[in-house]
Amino acid sequence: MNEIAIHLSLETVIYQIITCYTRDRHSDRNWPSPIIFDDIRADLLYNCPKGGSVGYYSDKLSSARLRLVYEIAPPRVRQYLRAEIDHVCGKIERGDTVLDLGCGYGRALPAFSRIAGMTVGIDTSFSSLVSALDLTGDLTACHIACMDAVHLAFPDRCFDKVICIQNGISAFHADQRELIRESIRVTKPGGIVFFSSYSEKFWDQRLEWFRLQAAAGLLGEIDMTRTKDGVIICKDGFKATTVSPEEFAELTAGFDVTVKIEEVDDSSVFCEIYI
Repeated sequence: MNEIAIHLSLETVIYQIITCYTRDRHSDRNWPSPIIFDDIRADLLYNCPKGGSVGYYSDKLSSARLRLVYEIAPPRVRQYLRAEIDHVCGKIERGDTVLDLGCGYGRALPAFSRIAGMTVGIDTSFSSLVSALDLTGDLTACHIACMDAVHLAFPDRCFDKVICIQNGISAFHADQRELIRESIRVTKPGGIVFFSSYSEKFWDQRLEWFRLQAAAGLLGEIDMTRTKDGVIICKDGFKATTVSPEEFAELTAGFDVTVKIEEVDDSSVFCEIYI
């Protein structure tokens, strides 16, 4: 039943992406021509990668376990999580079409959906997407799909905002420049791509949060002899890295875009790519 629901949700996404651009939601906005259905890459749907830390999130840290990660977060970490969502929501416009990369169990989707005209969340963990489906079931303009963020099935220039926050650029353990390139590809002219990572100022709070996760059995024991310089390594093979402002600048160099890199809440480094 849940698998059928996810397939039907994606069919609705495809239909709405094709048709929504024919509607003029803003008097000053010129929508592009309708998208051809054949542009949807069906071969990329439900073809989610396994292994490494991607498999870790899909197999060991998904659905209810992933939700627990956020439930045990201490107050300062909760502030960081809220600040990231608030920062992005402040730049979503009414009627926008929004893509959330690595949506997990749907934690941020309701906040985005309250503003956007349509929100799509993708992830590689099917169990997390089932939870996201339950969480967003009452949101008629919010849809989810099982998809790899580096190989998106969507056609070019179909989203106003593409969002990859809470260090997704590192957590995906994918080719980061290709992830950025693919995000730019599906963003409309005038749109924004959001990436975020941790600020070095947030190291102590971040490490405390990971210690709580390890104590709860959500992660392996942290290897304190190897954990340093923004990298957290667990004895079960899990590894969490970050992207610095300088690395964001290098990753986005050469693209025909405007890039803004800023710190938010003394906890996040945001890289905003203006198409």
